[in-house]
Amino acid sequence: MTAKIFIETDRLVLRDWISSDQALYIDMNQDESVMEFFPSVVTAEQSLTHIERIRELINGAGYGLFAVERKEDNAFIGFTGFSHPRFKATFTPCVEIGWRLASNYWNKGYATEAAKACIDFGFEKMQWKDIYSFTSVLNTRSENVMKKIGMQKEGEFDHPLLDDSDPLQKHVLYKISQTR
Repeated sequence: MTAKIFIETDRLVLRDWISSDQALYIDMNQDESVMEFFPSVVTAEQSLTHIERIRELINGAGYGLFAVERKEDNAFIGFTGFSHPRFKATFTPCVEIGWRLASNYWNKGYATEAAKACIDFGFEKMQWKDIYSFTSVLNTRSENVMKKIGMQKEGEFDHPLLDDSDPLQKHVLYKISQTR
């Protein structure tokens, strides 16, 4: 069975998840460099549960965290797409754009390319007015992607699911609004 393709860019395909993505996603989530700005690496069971939650959103809503595949070799490189934060904050409920790529695909412009295409999808196909993104203030790589895709900094907030003593608690918040 062929995976449903939602978005194509010059170098990437953003598609539904397939079974061969599972082992690669597990490995990616156990890579300490990939998970540097998360509370911990993720177990295999947690990764598989996450894929199932992603699939449910995609199947039910027509969007989600799309699997990202590189066209040149059909390699699964991570995900980019949309979710809904499951915590209360001044900006929730909202649509969040996010990305996570395997570290050997960093610094090649893939996150920016995929995220720009997702922003277009969100505004043109889903007709959302605003899309948010956030990360730890320490995660300057992700913050740079937010800037490159045209998002504007809204401010900072303390992530409510992280303790006051956690160095990851302070987050930056970015937003882009539909102007088309």
